[in-house]
Amino acid sequence: MYAIIEGGATPKGRVRVSGAKNSATRLLAAALLSDDTVELSNFPTRLVDVGHKIQFCQTLGADIRVDHESEHLTIQASALRAKLLSRDEFDVPIRTTYLLAAGQVIRSGLARVPYPGGCPIGGGSGGGRGYDLHMMVWRNLGANVTEREDHIEISAPDGFKGGAINFPISTVGGTENALLCASVADGRTEVHNAYITPEIEDLIALLRRMGAEITVSGTSHIVIDGRAGKLSGARMPVMTDRIEALTWVVYAILAKGEVTIDQVPFSPMQVPLLHIEHAGVDLLKNSQSIHVTPDCLRSGLVQPFELACGAHPGVISDMQAFYVMLGLAASGTSRIFDYRYPERIAFVSELAKLVDGDHLAAERGRITVKGPARFKAGVADSTDLRGSMAAVIAALCADGQSKILNVQMALRGYNDLSGKLSQLGARISIHED
Repeated sequence: MYAIIEGGATPKGRVRVSGAKNSATRLLAAALLSDDTVELSNFPTRLVDVGHKIQFCQTLGADIRVDHESEHLTIQASALRAKLLSRDEFDVPIRTTYLLAAGQVIRSGLARVPYPGGCPIGGGSGGGRGYDLHMMVWRNLGANVTEREDHIEISAPDGFKGGAINFPISTVGGTENALLCASVADGRTEVHNAYITPEIEDLIALLRRMGAEITVSGTSHIVIDGRAGKLSGARMPVMTDRIEALTWVVYAILAKGEVTIDQVPFSPMQVPLLHIEHAGVDLLKNSQSIHVTPDCLRSGLVQPFELACGAHPGVISDMQAFYVMLGLAASGTSRIFDYRYPERIAFVSELAKLVDGDHLAAERGRITVKGPARFKAGVADSTDLRGSMAAVIAALCADGQSKILNVQMALRGYNDLSGKLSQLGARISIHED
């Protein structure tokens, strides 16, 4: 899949931030823990990742009804069962497949989940993230885990049992998996060195509405008193996407547009927005929106900066590419460090193809940006979700026609991307290969 972009248009108008990808797919997994109906509003129904996960859950027997117009999901998972599928059916291009284990185990005493897919940004075999910590979660909760040729098999005939989980590193996915499995386990589970992000707080909120007993102490200790079986039904909206909100802010700054961004989740974005303001951008804000105009640049250019990506509440790694973009509009040299995923630099060489001159340099854990730079039309490939979106923004800011290859990576994280860009006046079309 690729995008053809006619760049150079100045964005004007309003754009609404959708429900967060990194929350929505987790809430969908939590909904599988009940035989009752679970309804999720503000759900980003047009995300590529969401489509893949819904299709796989339906293959396992779940009844999921999608309303694209109202962005609403209705899940009834009483018929969900572990199934031995074909190799093609197990070939699901999403990273969070491990979250589908708990819903199967509570009904079948067994789960079969595809190997995690996703962005090749370092960590596991084949360049993708590993899944060893998920295997540890299942085993510590009493399951036997077997790695088959095309899937992982988790066997717990009597269900999960409460236990102790001590993560050697803080892990978002591991924490999510532990919450889901421990909520339906028999007995108490204590999770140490958990990573509690805003999206995980959203997951905890839904699990509590469904009847789970979860106590959070500090920023890394969670105690779950399991229900020893299925949870109840519930209704809840998905939190809005902090990474999408940041994306629109940066795009509007770079393109010198007049854009109002609605449904901004300000609470989890305090530090990321503070870095933008410290770079000389005077953001106009009310309780739920940000208005960006050329007048927001107090000196006419972004001021050079240095920042380090790490854990929430700071600038997380998924935001790194957008600060690289911001640095290209700065009047000097900016440096962006990433201590959590230091190998996340592949997108830089592709982004450079859309920048006029030598302005970008990357080495493990550090990206150096020499601004100000001009964007130019060209052809660039997508290396990961956020890197793909950075390339899309560069092409939108360049005069002329550009082609972004493998743009489905960006579509994994941005709900109705082409529709939202079009309503701002951008010219983009998505094509199948």
